[in-house]
Amino acid sequence: MAPAPARRAVLRAAALVAAAPALTSLAVGRATAASGAATGAKVPAAAWTLRPFNPEDVALRTSVFTAKRQLMLDFGRGYDVDRLLQVFRANAGLSTRGAVAPGGWEGLDGEANGNLRGHFTGHFLTMLSQAYTGTGEKVYADKIRHMVGALDEVREALRRDPVVLGVPGRFGTAAENVRGSYRYVDLPDTVLGGATAVTLAAWVKPAHDAGWTRILDFGDDTTRYLYLTARNAKGNPRFAITTSGAGGEQGLDGTAPLPLEQWSHVAVTIADGTGILYVNGSAVAKNTAMPLTPAALGTLRDHWLGRSHYAADPVFAGAFDEVNIWSRALTAAQIAELQKSPAAESSAGAGNLAAYTFEETTGGTFADSSGHDRHATLRRTWGAPSHPGFLAAYPETQFITLESMTSGDYTVVWAPYYTAHKILRGLLDAHLATGDARALDLAMGMCDWMYSRLSKLPRSTLQRMWGIFSSGEFGGIVEAICDLYALSGKAQHLALARLFDLDKLIDACAAGDDTLDGLHANQHIPIFTGLVRLYDETEEERYLTAAKNFWDMVVPTRMYGIGGTSNREFWGARGAIAKTLSDTTAETCCAYNMLKLSRMLFFHEQDPAYMDYYERALYNQVLGSKQDRADAEKPLVTYFIGLVPGHVRDYTPKAGTTCCEGTGMESATKYQDSVYFKRADGTALYVNLYSPSTLTWAEKGITVTQSTGYPREQGSTLTVRGRTAAFDLRLRVPAWATDGFRVTVNGRAVKGTWTPGSYASVSRTWRDGDTVRVDIPFRLRVEKALDDPRVQTLFHGPVNLVARDARTSFLTFGLYRNAALSGDLLPTLTPVPGKPLHYTLDGVEFAPFWEGTEEPTHAYFHRSEPTVVFGTLDSGVANPARDDGTTLLDAVWAAAPYRTKGALVKRVQSTVDAWVSAGLLTAADGRRVVATAKKADYLS
Repeated sequence: MAPAPARRAVLRAAALVAAAPALTSLAVGRATAASGAATGAKVPAAAWTLRPFNPEDVALRTSVFTAKRQLMLDFGRGYDVDRLLQVFRANAGLSTRGAVAPGGWEGLDGEANGNLRGHFTGHFLTMLSQAYTGTGEKVYADKIRHMVGALDEVREALRRDPVVLGVPGRFGTAAENVRGSYRYVDLPDTVLGGATAVTLAAWVKPAHDAGWTRILDFGDDTTRYLYLTARNAKGNPRFAITTSGAGGEQGLDGTAPLPLEQWSHVAVTIADGTGILYVNGSAVAKNTAMPLTPAALGTLRDHWLGRSHYAADPVFAGAFDEVNIWSRALTAAQIAELQKSPAAESSAGAGNLAAYTFEETTGGTFADSSGHDRHATLRRTWGAPSHPGFLAAYPETQFITLESMTSGDYTVVWAPYYTAHKILRGLLDAHLATGDARALDLAMGMCDWMYSRLSKLPRSTLQRMWGIFSSGEFGGIVEAICDLYALSGKAQHLALARLFDLDKLIDACAAGDDTLDGLHANQHIPIFTGLVRLYDETEEERYLTAAKNFWDMVVPTRMYGIGGTSNREFWGARGAIAKTLSDTTAETCCAYNMLKLSRMLFFHEQDPAYMDYYERALYNQVLGSKQDRADAEKPLVTYFIGLVPGHVRDYTPKAGTTCCEGTGMESATKYQDSVYFKRADGTALYVNLYSPSTLTWAEKGITVTQSTGYPREQGSTLTVRGRTAAFDLRLRVPAWATDGFRVTVNGRAVKGTWTPGSYASVSRTWRDGDTVRVDIPFRLRVEKALDDPRVQTLFHGPVNLVARDARTSFLTFGLYRNAALSGDLLPTLTPVPGKPLHYTLDGVEFAPFWEGTEEPTHAYFHRSEPTVVFGTLDSGVANPARDDGTTLLDAVWAAAPYRTKGALVKRVQSTVDAWVSAGLLTAADGRRVVATAKKADYLS
């Protein structure tokens, strides 16, 4: 159970201050201010050498980031969150307040019957929390508190026995079972009384058109029963009675569907071998060969309203009023009379076997007014939660069923612990953003519930569960549990986190064995963010080593140029890039989680490769996954980004509620989270991204403002304001920055030669007004697919440039024709006036990948350099190639940059001599190549 309220309040306040380094999703500034400072909270066992700043400490300034963010902020501000809460309230049997779930993966009608419902609510809570901490706008905090309050009510409702939901009825009050509540009415086993004749009558108001939903079903199993269903296979009402299963049913079928959201009266009479089905007082079916009666069925075990003995049949969704059972067949006139008044006021009187008017507005029992006291009880098909901390938008049965599954089937069980993770993460973030103690209590309850289930299972069962594709996916739940542990200090929370260890994967990666081929990518990437947090809490090297090695197995060997990974959600073999290009490459969630992992690893080890990757994926796939237009209903984020020629991005897959739209909402509200880091002892400031922003470093009493148009501008200006402060300024030198990296402080050059893929350090005592200028010359370059050097993608500095063209076959381009002495290929392209970073080549426009348009794009193209050309002069000599695909021009330009034309000509001559000696080029052709190089004019 969760700690007592007083202890919890102290715990939260302390943890928000002392455990902040361990919290990886949101910082805690606002909540800390609300809670006050305290001491004694648990600090991670292995402290990070770098620490992030609180999100409110980094303010974005006008840029492509703020434009994308504003679209998401507007979406979050305006969206009706009751639509997300609908599935939670339905599961708990509460009023859904007329809200309609968004559909797709978030609702009962989505893919796999909505087996993932609830996940998007967690994403949304995180998005709102990040929006609030980043902007301070009250509207986001209000929405968070509304959602948390509703989830608190849901958990309370799940803890108790079902309670009637009273709604206006046909006569007075009716009882509603909202769709998704899995509720039914259980009648006493004596309700039929061994009758040899019977009338069954009910007022029903169906809310959904699912087939075979029962109005009533009395029986033992699927052999002996009688039922009245709202819709048969044709969508019409049906009554059936049998003692020998479906094949022996004696039935009555209606001729028209019962209308939705309208009251209909359905009645059946059986007497003297004749059955009659009435709808709204009119006989719609008659069968004179129905000798079976309730007496023939004998004593039955179950007597249900709204539930079927066939497990696959859905539970009735809608309202009941006036259910009556008589031990005789009413006349047609009496049935007609029931349309005008309650049975008790009709000539037939209330049912003499049982009569329910559903006038109750509290409790979970319905009174029988027949005089027999056969009172009915409201129940759930799945019973009650196994632990009071349970919180979900569907029954606990998904979690229970997973424990016995041996293979995945998402139509039966679809990643329940993944959904639990999203809800848990959202609650934690809500608490950290607003200080709402209810959110923390809900999060702790969820972890206590999970521990109560999982700690009882054998290790072998857990290993089997977590290895099951899709059904066993648990996302980043370990990271979230560790973050909760940093707040709670409860040993069982850390023990819970370790129950998710997938030993086979961890041990392989820790040993450096690459076993990723064929694995579902996003099922496994967030496992490793959890392992980093487990290392923080346990100091078990195996966890951190596995995470580091795993990262190297993905980057760059399974990485596309934009930073994404996976094809059709799965990994291929190492180096399989060109041959895996498809419409379903680069699942957006994968990029989101790889960014998290890169960031967390960098906190432990300042390998610049982690931040080089971060820039690549952020400035390309993540930015490009968000469409550049407003929408009030959907976040407009891609699921996959196809990298085949002519692909058009889909920003509204599956009604806009997939996992990737969820992580996309989060990404767009935390663009500032990795621009700056600080050394744990405060002696250094890391500038990881050149992004227009203002950092408030409260401990130093300074602000650092970046003024830049990057990546349209090739550099950035940083201005320090505030108190005098001594620290090292660590400026990332991108790995692609091969044309130099220059730093000036107050106009004076800082001496040093900095290697691409490193950090330049400027150590000084900083004073108010100090200005640092960083110049990072861009160049146009290509990156070749690891498995086919012909297949290439184009970059200008950090920006991936894509061709916009509707053709669906690879475009072919040559790029050496006007290469500069620096090796920059950009002079071959023609700038588009007024459109920065837009160019044309051979009549095709190239544009930044980040632009969220619906233009058909080519991220990869075929490279062809058929003849040797220098400075636009064509030698007329075919461009020869070695066995490995390297051409003569490749060999020449590999040595760039060249300080002078003479240096280039010298390289051409030595390369020609080598190729002539190798028999790859004739002497005469070699002379023509050298002569052309001498004649050509080159840009520097």
